[in-house]
This record gives sequence, C-alpha cells and structure tokens, in this order.
Amino acid sequence: MKIIKQIYWILSSQFGIDPRLMFRSLLGLPRYIFDLLRFRSVYSGRIELKPCLHDWYEEGGSTKNEYFLQDLLVARMIFKAKPEKHVDIGSRVDGFVAHVASFREIEVFDVRPITLQMPGIQFIQADLMEHLDGMHDYCDSLSCLHALEHFGLGRYGDPIDPNGFECGVANMARLLRNEGLLYLSVPMGVDRVEFNANRVFDPRVVVKLAMKNSLRLSSLTVVGQKSTVELSALDDMKLADLAEEWYSLGIFIFKKMNSTLKHE
Repeated sequence: MKIIKQIYWILSSQFGIDPRLMFRSLLGLPRYIFDLLRFRSVYSGRIELKPCLHDWYEEGGSTKNEYFLQDLLVARMIFKAKPEKHVDIGSRVDGFVAHVASFREIEVFDVRPITLQMPGIQFIQADLMEHLDGMHDYCDSLSCLHALEHFGLGRYGDPIDPNGFECGVANMARLLRNEGLLYLSVPMGVDRVEFNANRVFDPRVVVKLAMKNSLRLSSLTVVGQKSTVELSALDDMKLADLAEEWYSLGIFIFKKMNSTLKHE
C-alpha cells in the first residue's frame, strides 16, 4: 500500500497524471453530456464547452488536509497572543500568511523571491540556513510551518546541506527575543529523509535541537493522517510513541528562555 501511495504521489504531483481525478472525470462524463443536452434544449444563446467533470464528487472546499488545519490553528494562536512583532519563515502565503495578514502586520522571510505586493505583508528574501546580520532579538513571535523539513535538500534552490535544519533552528532562535514564542510545524515519525521532498523528524530530535538553542517546549499539537487534532503530552514516553509512527504533523510551540532560565 505504501508503494502504491508513493507511485500515486509521484504521478500526480510531479507529472500531472492523477489516476483518481481521471477516474472521477470519466465517471462524470455521462452526466455532463446529459446536463448539456438538457440545458441546450432550453437555451438559445452561445455556448462554449469547458467541462468540469469531477466537482460533483468533491466536498465544498478542502478543509480536511493538515495544511488547512495547521494554518487555521496557528493563526488563531497568534491572534490570541497578540505579539508586538510577528515574523514568518517560509509558510504558505495563500494559507497561513493570508490568515495572519487579515488581522495584523506580518513579515515573511523566504529563500525564494516573492514579487507580490500585499497590504500588511512585507516580503524579505533570506536564507535561514545563513546567519542574518543585524537581526538578533528581532521579534517576539516567529512561525515556520511545514518549511523546516525542506532546509538543505535543494528543493527550493537552497544549498545542499544535510544539517541545514539545524542551522535553521539556530538562526530562528537568534531572531527571537527572550520570552518570545516559536510556532514550528514539521512532519513527525520514523526519522528519515524523503529526498528531495522533505525530512520526517523524530520529535525527540526536534525538542533536543530546540533546547540546545535555548527554546523550551511548551505545547505540542498532533495532526493525524485522518485529520484528527490532539494536544499531546510532553513526556518522553509519548514522544517515543510518536517517533514510531510512520507519519503525523507536529505543531510545536517553543518559548525562548533567557540566560537565567537556561542555567537553572
């Protein structure tokens, strides 16, 4: 089953061949022809054919995938927290960034150029695997949703670096002020690289790396493959269980510790 899913993903996302969509379109073809003939019988104006053959079998909007859930959940968290300055690293502009920009200003750092100009959003091209000069203690709120797992794999034009994600977390920690919050989401499960799509992290690796950079875990929300949302316990046993699963999405909230807390 895993091999079938992998083949399907490659065909649909990389070559534009979606067998499931093709089947649904073929299934909808007789209905399309019937509706066209019926419409034509009572309409005498100009008609041009532009078939939409599979929408009958879809729900009214995609609301069950993990991107939709994480974008909405974290945007609500930021709305509630009301930070002074919020910066985002590489999250979806048409999802999370748009949500946040609807109620506050946001700066977006991305390794790729973004030429779009939008009110409330400031785009800055930056590689978070590199140290950002003059931006120490830059903000009190920082997000990086479904992006860290790509660092160092070259997928988005970034340099090949197996340790790119470690550099990324270190630089994010430098951006944050003491007591600031980092909202970080990454794929979790059996630790691996799915080259060049993404990494999947053992959650204990993420927590250990964060602690190394003065970031203390305060919350972990798990989005399951069936769109379940669960506030997870933070103990070692639970993290070990999550590391044995094949895949889930972890939404981590880390708090930047000051020097006193770090040595306690």
